[in-house]
Amino acid sequence: MTLCLAMTAVVCASGKTEADSIIGIYSVSHQGEESKVSIYKEADGTYSAKVIWVKDRYDGNGKLKTDVRNPDKSRRYTPCDRIVLIENMKYNEKKACWSDARIYDPVRGIKANVSCSFEKPGVLKVRGSLMGFGETVYWTKVE
Repeated sequence: MTLCLAMTAVVCASGKTEADSIIGIYSVSHQGEESKVSIYKEADGTYSAKVIWVKDRYDGNGKLKTDVRNPDKSRRYTPCDRIVLIENMKYNEKKACWSDARIYDPVRGIKANVSCSFEKPGVLKVRGSLMGFGETVYWTKVE
């Protein structure tokens, strides 16, 4: 597990912190699903990510897909384009990464430790790990 603790962030000339560079809309392709994810800043200074668009929102019967695999039964009726993937992620200035949070994989219905960093400008490396196993997915910033 990557341990990144929240630290004082550097303020850029634009008035936004270096940590805020993660904020935006990302195009994501994972396990045959295409979606767009919004990463935003919470009032407490942490970052969250939420699905805002899914290419195939409806199943073969024309019914809106929901989060049927969520281990939290109260969230199983959440529409597929409103699923919260990450909550309370913190920025580590020294390591230039966001972590100390968990990512939810709605395709498999599991949560894993998450670490995010920019591989190159506009390409966010999202690394999930659980019990010694990990997977990396790249999200492309579109806005």
